[in-house]
Amino acid sequence: MKIKNRTLLLPLAAVLCVAALTGCTRTSYAIQTNDARTIISDGKPKEADSGLLEYTDANGVKQQISKTEVKQVTELPK
Repeated sequence: MKIKNRTLLLPLAAVLCVAALTGCTRTSYAIQTNDARTIISDGKPKEADSGLLEYTDANGVKQQISKTEVKQVTELPK
């Protein structure tokens, strides 16, 4: 009986880890500017009251860009 539990423990732990990591994935967005640059953000950019678009770049650094410089924001497929 003890051997059966051990053989089930590893696959169960693997399934739980994959399920936990799946919930942690974030969607990326492409911010296209008026001067033809494309900025990739980690997570959805947020509009600030100050007229800026706040986003986290691919390196995890929080950045801001003026909303007047932004042409389009699109969600990237996973």
